[in-house]
Amino acid sequence: MSSIAAKQIAAGRAYGGNKEGLIPAYFEQEVLLWSKEKLILKMYDLFLVSNKKKDFVKMNRVLIELMSALNFDYEEQATRLYRLYEFCQRCIFQKKYDNAEYIIRELRDSWAQAFKIEG
Repeated sequence: MSSIAAKQIAAGRAYGGNKEGLIPAYFEQEVLLWSKEKLILKMYDLFLVSNKKKDFVKMNRVLIELMSALNFDYEEQATRLYRLYEFCQRCIFQKKYDNAEYIIRELRDSWAQAFKIEG
């Protein structure tokens, strides 16, 4: 699967869309221009915004996309992130939104610093 196709699928699943499940073309084009690093940060941002709204479905979608995007060629790091995402899922299932928000915010800030990206 191409990088563009993967970004389209991820954006559609995470951000939702209209009745047909499609996201607006202008937004799709913007997403396609994002680097992998920026896409990760945007997924974390979407989780945080969804958390404020207590949008369980969207938070879970974001976590699923983050989990599926992990590269297990780097087994130790990917496994640790996977376990954190699983823990966040358990937190949102148990309505412990603050715990999940704390973890995702810390991950987002760490990645932003590593990528030297703020937005």
